[in-house]
Amino acid sequence: MSSLSNKIDFAAILRVNHANPNGDPLNGNRPRTDYNGLGEISDVCLKRKLRDRLQESGSAIFVQSDDRKSDDATSLQDRAVKGLGKDFGGPETAKKASEKWLDVRAFGQLFAMKSSKKKKADSEDDSAGDTGVSIPIRGPVTVQSAFSVAPVDVTSTQITKSVSGEGDGTKRGSDTMGMKHCVDNAVYVFFGSMNPQLAERTGFSDADAEAIKAQLRRLFENDASSARPEGTMRVLKVFWWKHSTKPGQYSSARVHGTLKVNPDGTYTLENLHGLTPEEIDGF
Repeated sequence: MSSLSNKIDFAAILRVNHANPNGDPLNGNRPRTDYNGLGEISDVCLKRKLRDRLQESGSAIFVQSDDRKSDDATSLQDRAVKGLGKDFGGPETAKKASEKWLDVRAFGQLFAMKSSKKKKADSEDDSAGDTGVSIPIRGPVTVQSAFSVAPVDVTSTQITKSVSGEGDGTKRGSDTMGMKHCVDNAVYVFFGSMNPQLAERTGFSDADAEAIKAQLRRLFENDASSARPEGTMRVLKVFWWKHSTKPGQYSSARVHGTLKVNPDGTYTLENLHGLTPEEIDGF
């Protein structure tokens, strides 16, 4: 199985216009911000969108959204058991899972499944304990959280969530009222990298890298919701640095530092000798 030929670094510039790009459930679902007031979109959120776009393009995905499931699996363990069969839990688990699902060989996965066998309360034999599966797979693709270039302004609006479904309908319960939050207008940027050494372990290939590159520019397509109406989230530009060697000509920190983004979405790039990024317009 061929694996990634050379190290790759990438970045994307995003624009948010009157949308909630990533709500914080511990803060009333307000848009995530750091202590400096910069807007944040978590790496988990970005990888969720990447998985969805890859799945729409026909790739097999292990961690699927409930509303986008392409099989009848009721849980990740159920999908693993049905997808890997007798190989699940055995020495071939990592290899077979990486071969079957693109997100596993790209981002990695921890197969930590409890066994159906239970240790008897009166048993003193440790071998009779939990025989669950715990198999870590370290993926070659890392994605950082996205942060806004400047502090964000958050607008909060009181809304009616629902109509009263009880009584004679003449009174409105307190639970029908809610708040809706959005970032007025901001530019975000995030970075990522692909490691050829780790790609050898999972079989992540050049073709897989191209599949991810193609979906980065489409990150917010088919992702609309009441918090993110159509047209409020957009990828402005994707940058793709393909090194000439497996270890890479420069460190990822050095490469990522060459991109400077302004609050209006314009940018500058520092020139690195022998490494020029491919610049791709958003979808």
